Amino acid sequence: MKLLIVEDEPGLLDSMTAYLSLEDYTCESAMTYAEALEKIDLYAYDCILLDIMLPGGDGLALLRELKTNRKTEGVLIISAKNKLEDKITGLQMGADDYLAKPFHLPELGARVAAIIRRKQFGGNNLLEYQEIQVDTQGRTVKVSGTPVTLTKKEYALLVYLLSNRNKVISKSALAEHLWGDNMDMVDNYDFIYTHVKNLRKKLLDAGAGDYLQSVYGVGYKWTTP
Repeated sequence: MKLLIVEDEPGLLDSMTAYLSLEDYTCESAMTYAEALEKIDLYAYDCILLDIMLPGGDGLALLRELKTNRKTEGVLIISAKNKLEDKITGLQMGADDYLAKPFHLPELGARVAAIIRRKQFGGNNLLEYQEIQVDTQGRTVKVSGTPVTLTKKEYALLVYLLSNRNKVISKSALAEHLWGDNMDMVDNYDFIYTHVKNLRKKLLDAGAGDYLQSVYGVGYKWTTP
């Protein structure tokens, strides 16, 4: 899961990034309005953590930009302005939740997880497909009840593909989702093949169907039987 953290306080930004990275999120950051606007225009995220007060602009204006462009990212507003009208305005504009500073990092993680669960998994912790069951809270995978051990990247790859069933996902989109926008500088995506091959083998060895298909010259697709 990929997050964009829009926060102009360096210490808080570092703390949020470190904590959420340990929770297995791929974290990108922006410290100004202009930087955040560029990133939301160029990239897609599972959730955006959005401060209201930013150098060069207003976080609510970024939220308005997201909704105008029909972007589907979950949005958690984070702000020291703990005023009722700010909270109501943000939620009315389409934010998914509001968290006032100061806050505890475990609560931040729980809020982010809840938003992603509602937006992508219909509010459920379990993501099920045929004989495959993924517990998104425990980050465990089973095939017909048998646990399957995956690396962090293999798990993230599986969840991303299951969330985009029957869509052709390019190698560049997979790389960006798993490693962030620093993958723009990579010359090729051969390493994606290795992760896909290992994930497919582990699922097949556990008795799962062969749902993960390669689309020549483009990327990969999770197919339905």
